[in-house]
Amino acid sequence: MSGATGTGDVGYDELAVLKLLALDGGHRGEVKVSCGDLAGRLDASNQTASRRLQALEDADYVTRDLVSDGQWVALTEAGERALEREYEDYRRIFDDPGELDLTGVVTSGMGEGRHYISLPGYNRQFVDKLGYDPYPGTLNVDLDAESQRARSAMESLGGVPIDGWEDEERTYGSATCYRCTVVVREDHPDAPAGEFDGAHVIVPDRTHHDESQLEVIAPEKLRDELGLLDDDEVTIRVEEQ
Repeated sequence: MSGATGTGDVGYDELAVLKLLALDGGHRGEVKVSCGDLAGRLDASNQTASRRLQALEDADYVTRDLVSDGQWVALTEAGERALEREYEDYRRIFDDPGELDLTGVVTSGMGEGRHYISLPGYNRQFVDKLGYDPYPGTLNVDLDAESQRARSAMESLGGVPIDGWEDEERTYGSATCYRCTVVVREDHPDAPAGEFDGAHVIVPDRTHHDESQLEVIAPEKLRDELGLLDDDEVTIRVEEQ
């Protein structure tokens, strides 16, 4: 759900009001609004309509100028961005050609990826199911806020299951791998190549994991192949399996 940039509590109901205001022309300038008319269109009470407008103003999504017979309302840049985020969500539903772009910055991990990827119970499955022996380590990407919200759509693209297994000491959990292409932003100064195809996002199939970070495996060391350093911006283009 989209959130507010200010102190207001903005949810789906308030975004519906924001959409109506934009359809009336509020994204181009001020439009005259009465709570009674807005309430009728929302099938809600005047008090509810007024409360939703107030929440939008508190969140800096609209500006309002109250007059005797109503109010003049206009969308702010923050309000337009909120609707753009909603548009992107619907675009992914109806127009997405079977891929999902997730954007973030490269970060250093804790070194756990190198250990787990090299374990024979996982490594054999990577070779059999993905078709390559991964470089012993992961590319870690901290996702921006929009991509953190969008990453749940990755599940709809289908993935390659990596089964859990156990040895004499412990049990290791299962995971899912999603085919992806790592794309370096166009203005990256040192990248010898603009993208790397044939990598995979690996997601542990456990109940709780960090939604803000992606781990990517590939047959090559992606940092070297793409000339990446910490804080470099990349797009992970997850593709339908």
